[in-house]
Amino acid sequence: MTSLKADCSQCFGLCCAALPFSASADFAADKAAGTPCGNLRADFSCGIHARLRESGYRGCTVYDCFGAGQHVSQVLYGGTDWREAPGTASEMFAVFPVVRQLHELLRHLQEAEGMPAAAALRPVLAEHRSGIEALTRLAPPALVQVDVDARRREVGPLLGRASELARAAVRGRRRDRRGADLMGARLRGASLRGVSLRGACLIAADLAGADLRQADLLGADLRDAGLAGADLTGALFLTQPQLNAARGDAATRLPDGLLRPPHWS
Repeated sequence: MTSLKADCSQCFGLCCAALPFSASADFAADKAAGTPCGNLRADFSCGIHARLRESGYRGCTVYDCFGAGQHVSQVLYGGTDWREAPGTASEMFAVFPVVRQLHELLRHLQEAEGMPAAAALRPVLAEHRSGIEALTRLAPPALVQVDVDARRREVGPLLGRASELARAAVRGRRRDRRGADLMGARLRGASLRGVSLRGACLIAADLAGADLRQADLLGADLRDAGLAGADLTGALFLTQPQLNAARGDAATRLPDGLLRPPHWS
């Protein structure tokens, strides 16, 4: 099964070279797509990795490639980096974001396959996962032509069905807030157990002490959301980048497999 955890030691610094960013609260400088970051070392490590936030590169600390970096570097390009073979650089940089998106879909499909309540869906979930894994092994010229949005449209309803099955047993569940604009909302201590917050805008929302157990957080924007003391046990489709973008503390309870970001108080 495809590894969906980033291993930067096996990557050619692709997120630091392929992707663009603009000077903002998240990045200290402008960088064009395909231009290596000035902090990228010759060995593809980051020269300021231990002090990214203090150096104005908060955006780097919330990014996760879901293992796409090492897949592109070691599987698709056989361990030959873009400095050794400059002619591959533009293609490699174009392939990387496509694989990253496909790996994120794989991550969600794997989670859905592991839901006991969605056991009846496992054959079709596995079929879609196998199909997307096959796409990630295509030759680079074919990979850059993959319609990722079409794959999302195929997989999205299936993940939604798995979510419904997993949340069906939550008693007293309140109405779903899928796609809701909750930017800056005061939800301190709110009972959101089993609620769908899929695609909701929760930027800077106050969710301190909120009950988010079994809540569906697929695609929810948690940038600067306050999660101090919140209970996210069993939250569905929550990813590490979402947590990294939020603000929690030592009392925030997390789902299995996710890590407490080091910048949380």
